[in-house]
Amino acid sequence: MTEVSTIGLDLAKNVFQAHGASAAGDVVFRRKLRRDQVLGFFAAQPPCLVAMEACPGAHYWGREIGKFGHTVRLIAPAYVKPFVKRQKNDAADAEAICEAAQRPTMRFVAVKSEAKQASAVVFRTRDILVGQRTQLINAIRGHLSEYGLIAPQGPFHVGRLIAHIEDPTSSVPEAARSCLALLVEGLRHLQEQIGALDAEISARAKADDTTRRLMTVPGIGPLIATAIEALAPPAETFRSGRDFAAWVGLTPVQRSMGGKERLGRTSRMGERTLRRLLIIAASAVVRWAKRKGVAKGSWLGRMLERKPPMLVIVALANKNARIVWALLTKGESYRAPAVPA
Repeated sequence: MTEVSTIGLDLAKNVFQAHGASAAGDVVFRRKLRRDQVLGFFAAQPPCLVAMEACPGAHYWGREIGKFGHTVRLIAPAYVKPFVKRQKNDAADAEAICEAAQRPTMRFVAVKSEAKQASAVVFRTRDILVGQRTQLINAIRGHLSEYGLIAPQGPFHVGRLIAHIEDPTSSVPEAARSCLALLVEGLRHLQEQIGALDAEISARAKADDTTRRLMTVPGIGPLIATAIEALAPPAETFRSGRDFAAWVGLTPVQRSMGGKERLGRTSRMGERTLRRLLIIAASAVVRWAKRKGVAKGSWLGRMLERKPPMLVIVALANKNARIVWALLTKGESYRAPAVPA
């Protein structure tokens, strides 16, 4: 019997599909597996390469299957799609995963540990709460604008609107005041929850040596440093700082052909949370530099002199991502570059 070399596993909620192939690419088996049969099936297989799409639950199955001595590889779904032949079904998907895993230049996603995934939950939770806070603020703004009451943009100015709601002498009708008070109560509760999460993130940042080193980079605080530690793969996964910046989605899209380079907008691939945080941090640094000034001859100063502000923000975020990769791989702290006299 031909020995299986690679198994492509198409994950599902209840019924999984496995496709086994030999080292030469010949089909060894095609099997449907119920959820309770998956681990028993792989326990009976000789150690081989097991490939899956990187999707919800993939890291759990990767850890469990890896305990049986198998080498587990996760592949981004976009890299699997070109290997699907004609009709799409579970068997075709499993075969495509198997073929994609056998390509010598295929890129894989690192399997995350339980601790790594647990560290990321705080950021996912915070994003949900911040989104709900924004919804409530927009609802309060929209309702009060119907009565001619407005305030400047930003969560810091919503207090003016809340004062109108809580003031019994304001022009807000009593019939609407009770409902708006519910929105205000929900907003304050969300503020408390977000504050508690921020305090937890700050405590984690102070307790970890890696995050303390990352916070030496201008514009990177506890939130971003902890997010990098929790959400980014190991720095050794990337060959260079540019590869890390490309994974975050801060490098331009290439549409080059015929020997001519054509660069477009930023790719926006990779981890959305890290990209957003790095751009927000860079925008704060750029605003401060435009208001307070920067050292003459510095990189940021030269960029601001000849480039639009938004382009400088993205470029600075890209640069910070590369610096972060260098600090993670070398185990050093940030040292500001010397400014030419």
